[in-house]
Parts: sequence; C-alpha cells; structure tokens
Amino acid sequence: MNTPPIGTGAVNALIDLALAEDIGPGDITTDHLIAPGVAGRGYVTAKEPLVIAGLEVARVVFQRLDGGIRFEPFFADGDKISGGDRVLAVTGPLGALLTAERTALNFLQRLSGIATCVRGYVEALGSRPVRLVDTRKTAPGWRVLEKYAVRVGGAHNHRFGLYDGVLIKDNHIAAIGGISRAVGKIRSSVSHLVRIEVEVADLEQVKEALAMKVDVIMLDNMALEQIREAVALIDGQALVEVSGGVTLEALGRLADTGVDLISVGALTHAARSVDLSMQIMPV
Repeated sequence: MNTPPIGTGAVNALIDLALAEDIGPGDITTDHLIAPGVAGRGYVTAKEPLVIAGLEVARVVFQRLDGGIRFEPFFADGDKISGGDRVLAVTGPLGALLTAERTALNFLQRLSGIATCVRGYVEALGSRPVRLVDTRKTAPGWRVLEKYAVRVGGAHNHRFGLYDGVLIKDNHIAAIGGISRAVGKIRSSVSHLVRIEVEVADLEQVKEALAMKVDVIMLDNMALEQIREAVALIDGQALVEVSGGVTLEALGRLADTGVDLISVGALTHAARSVDLSMQIMPV
C-alpha cells in the first residue's frame, strides 16, 4: 500500500490551501459561540459501506488547528468499513474541532471514495494475472493523494507525471510523423534504463511498434477481438496495456484476452465521494 504521503510539499500545500479557503480570516460562527478552553470530542461515522483512505491526512488537518488534538483511528487505511461504524475519534479544544470538521471530512470522503471504487474493480478482476493501473486523470493538485488512494484500494499507479516515463501518444506520433521516427528520436535522447511505451490504434501500428522493439504497447480503444489479435501478434515481445473506455462490466472480458495491464481513468476521475458524518459535543 505504501506509506501515506504526509510531509510532501504537495500534500502540505493542499491541506493549507483547503483550510485557508474554508476559514479565511476566521470561523465567524465558532469564534463567536465557543469560549476558549472548552474541550470537545468528536466521532466520524461511516454512513455507508466503504474502504477507508486518508486517515493520516485527516489527523494533520485537525492538528493544524491545534497540535494538542488527540486523534484516535479505529481502522487503518485499506480496511473495509460497514455503514454505521465509527471510523475515528478526536478530542481537544471544541472550537478547533468544529472549525476543522468539514476540511477533514472532505479529504476523507474523496480519498475513501477513490479507494472504494478501486476495490470494486480489483474484486471484479479476482485472481486474473493482470495489473490494474490508474492514469493522470486526477484533480489538479490532488495527484499524490489520489494515487495513494488508488494503492489503498488495491490497484497500481501508472506514471505520476510527464517526467517519470516515456509514453508516445497519438498526438506525438502525428506531430513527429510516425511511430518509427518518434521512437528513434526518443531512444537517441533518453537513458537506456528508461522504458518506452507507445500508444497504438490498429494492428498496423502494433507491427510498427514491434519493429522498433518498444517495451510496452498500449492498445487504445480497440474492440475485444482486435485486442485478442494484437496480443497474439505481440506474443510476449512487449508488455501489453489496454486503455480507453474501460468499464467495470467489461473488465473481466478484457483481462481474459491476455493483456498485462489495464489502465482505467475512472478510478480517479469518476469516483464518487463516500458519505461520512461527524458528531461533535462538549466534554
């Protein structure tokens, strides 16, 4: 699952931005209702079955408001939770709990929504020997966290950005004048340790990619029978990834064609935030 990405610049900046946009110059309601020094306790409860993700992010949100807040999770990221279960408890200054509530829930609901969505895809694949991966279709600024939630759900990350992997797509091919020219130009420039992946749209492009001995061939928006033909043609000479319009219903049929990787943008861009609530009371 990897370690929660707390402490990275991107995550710290996102937490600070989220708190700043919600609180602004101050919580005008809480600041005028709650006297300093009043203690409180709050519980976050799941309103539906879900896979929890983002607990450490929620802890940081609460403790940004007050470092003395005690954070008690009852589960760990990746656990399945039933509707009605208490997820965590927080104890500390009542005003800080009230002010941090919505921001903490926003992070938990979004990240748990992704993890829950991903788990559904992973379970649909069962024991099939294929790797489910995400894409770069993430909310701006949320990539580190959203890709963490994908791992929590049980899937894998594709490249994190444009900087950590070569993927020659259709627009690159059109811009440079063909797969062979694109691969040749890339290969003369990047390290021999960097894998080269090429997106193809038909069997002729598969043959051209094979002739250039690329490492990964992405079959983009191909019909099921065409995918089977491409897998047979590639015959282990490169890893085979299938992408484009992948649905949960079609997942098993795609996996049974013999591909190595299935990339699904919907794991992040179409995931629904789950329903969590928080009850806070003075103590």
